[in-house]
Amino acid sequence: MATAVKEKVSLVSLGCPKNLVDAEVMLGYLAQQGYEVTTDEHEADIIIVNTCSFIKEAKQESVDTILDLADRKQDGRCKLLVVTGCLPQRYQEELAKELPEVDIFVGTGDYPRIAEIIAEKRGIEGQVRYTGDPNYLFDPEMPRLQSSPYYYSYLKIAEGCSNCCSYCVIPSLRGPFRSRPVDQLIKEAEALVARGVKELNLIAQDITGYGRDLPGGVNLAGLVRELAKMEGLKWIRLLYAYPDGIDDSLIEVLKNEPKVCKYLDIPLQHISDPILSGMNRRSSEEQVRALIARLRSEIPDLAIRTSLIVGFPGETEEDFKKLSHFVEEVQFDRLGVFCYSREEGTPAAELPEQISERVKRERYKKLMKSQARVSFKRNRRLIDTVEQVLVEGYSEETELLLKGRSSRQAPDIDGLVYITAGLANVGDIVRLRITDSSDYDLIGEIVSG
Repeated sequence: MATAVKEKVSLVSLGCPKNLVDAEVMLGYLAQQGYEVTTDEHEADIIIVNTCSFIKEAKQESVDTILDLADRKQDGRCKLLVVTGCLPQRYQEELAKELPEVDIFVGTGDYPRIAEIIAEKRGIEGQVRYTGDPNYLFDPEMPRLQSSPYYYSYLKIAEGCSNCCSYCVIPSLRGPFRSRPVDQLIKEAEALVARGVKELNLIAQDITGYGRDLPGGVNLAGLVRELAKMEGLKWIRLLYAYPDGIDDSLIEVLKNEPKVCKYLDIPLQHISDPILSGMNRRSSEEQVRALIARLRSEIPDLAIRTSLIVGFPGETEEDFKKLSHFVEEVQFDRLGVFCYSREEGTPAAELPEQISERVKRERYKKLMKSQARVSFKRNRRLIDTVEQVLVEGYSEETELLLKGRSSRQAPDIDGLVYITAGLANVGDIVRLRITDSSDYDLIGEIVSG
């Protein structure tokens, strides 16, 4: 009796780590239903593109990727092209008209139904769309197929956002902020650690909002303390911390819990009060400066990462100069800069004094040039110090060098450490003496003991 050949599915996930977790959940459901997962789109019977539509560049990348992979239906074995995530949630009508190559559109509320939706499509001619309310919330009973290297993973502790920044479409795409129960998060983390994960990166649209919608006085610091009890887990990293939610309990955990990386990602977006007000941000310049001063005073070795937006409507030369001086003065360890993207449906899109794309790009380049100088100086200070480094494999440039990340470097968004001497296996955490540095990367040698 002939055995049925498994259909192969390939998934391309674009955008942030939160999107990646959603992609891993979809892969988990598909694998559970007997699909074979492949990373080679040329081999796939079904190709899924998990999209981002946060800003203009993300939307363009999503559309370009969809069109590129649509060619597989012409020259490959692909039978179904599926587009999931924020783009169809936001633009279902427009996409259906503009992308006839796509067979299925799935929004942000229907990830757990992905296998069921694909099965339903078998009996339907033409495109199908599933873009219901964005009320999905992962729980550990759902399957999840980890796609990151085995030694690190992301733990999405909440879904949605209720902050309503004037430039942002996330609340309309992901729904209001919804915390996951502590017991579910512990269960998921235990499963990840059992599979070899040593580094957990906690993510949400705003991790400091965690627990506000749960009973019993649960908060982020309490969750972190519970996770830190887990045997085998070495690093806990905090990403996307809204500044006005960083309280005494969280600072205490950052300062005193050995498993918590001395690293905090705080998206500030700007420092000029008129711009912060226009963005509908809750923190003022005075509050932001006080917070950073306190963090630097109480946790001197803390690496602070932030993201900033240039070219927000009404941003004057004086506003931008203030932002530039702020970057030079505060000296962030890590910094991402975005040009303001005018997103339809947001309050900021209707503001007067929209800034030209040329001015936005000029300001972006100036800020990144300033940050390169800052980062170089801060990295030079680390020479002759010893850092804990997670080994990630050979350098792409030469197999004579290993590469990794220190506890002060997050996956994908920060620099790397290049290891010039000493032996280690992938996934090992080693002590490394820093011998040299560049603008964003470090170089060092493994030390024993």
